Amino acid sequence: MSQPVTPVRVVQLSDFHLFADPASTMLGLNTQHSLETVLRLVRAEQPDMRAILATGDLSQDGSEASYTRLKQALRAFGVPVYWLEGNHDETHPMRAMLADEAGRVSPCVGTVDGWRVIMLDSTIPGQVPGELFDRDLVFLEQALMESRDHHVMICLHHHPVPMGSRWLDEQQVANSDAFFRIVDQHPQVRAVLWGHVHQEYESRRKNVRLLSVPSTCVQFKPHSADFALDQCNPGYRWLDLYPDGRIESGVSRVQGMHFTVDLTVNGY
Repeated sequence: MSQPVTPVRVVQLSDFHLFADPASTMLGLNTQHSLETVLRLVRAEQPDMRAILATGDLSQDGSEASYTRLKQALRAFGVPVYWLEGNHDETHPMRAMLADEAGRVSPCVGTVDGWRVIMLDSTIPGQVPGELFDRDLVFLEQALMESRDHHVMICLHHHPVPMGSRWLDEQQVANSDAFFRIVDQHPQVRAVLWGHVHQEYESRRKNVRLLSVPSTCVQFKPHSADFALDQCNPGYRWLDLYPDGRIESGVSRVQGMHFTVDLTVNGY
C-alpha cells in the first residue's frame, strides 16, 4: 500500500500596519491587538507549518519599533519568514531591522521543501500604486529560469488582476501584462499571491491560482466603488503545497470576537 502524500504547510500573513506605539489605532482598530489575536489563531491551528510569507505593509508609520516588534513576533514561530515591502513601509528602517534576514527580504527566492517562493517588490517609492520595474521583471525571469525543476509560487504586495473595486484597482500593478507574459512562459508557476487588498480573493488564470489574503487588522469591503470598510474579522491564509504541484488553500479568521472599526472614515 502506498504511503499518503504529505503536503508542506505555509502561512501567509499580510497588511499588519503596526505603529511604534502598540496602543495606536488605524481606522479605529488597534492593529497590535488584532495581530496578536491572529497570531494566537495561527499558533493554535498551524503547529506543523514550514514557513511564513509576510506580504507587505508591515508598518503603518515606518518606525524601527514596529518592525522590531513584528520580527520578534513572527520569529517566535521558529520557521523561516519571507518578507515583502508594501507601499506603507519605509525602506530604510525596514531593511535595517531585517538586516539579519539576508536572502528573505524582497526581491528574493526561497525554497520550502522543494517548492520555490519568489518574492517580488511591487512598490513605487513614495507612491501607493504598484508597478514592476524592468529590474523586477529581469529578476523574475532569471528566478524562473533557475527554478525550472521546481514548483513555484510568486508573491508580491499589490494585486496583478482587478479586484472589482474601482478605488483599489487604481492601485493595481500597472504593468501586469508584462508580468503575466513572463509567467505564461513558465508552466512550473502554480500560484500568485498578494496582500494590499485587505480581503479574501481566489481565481485562476490558465493553470495558475490567484490568491489574496485578509489583513491582520482592518478589512476592505469587496466590490466597492469607493473606499469602504468591511466588518469581517482579521485572518490569514494557509497553503498546502504538494510534491506534484497541487495547492490546497483556505482562509481562517478570528472567531468569537468583535473588532470595532470606524466605518465613517473615507481613507487611510
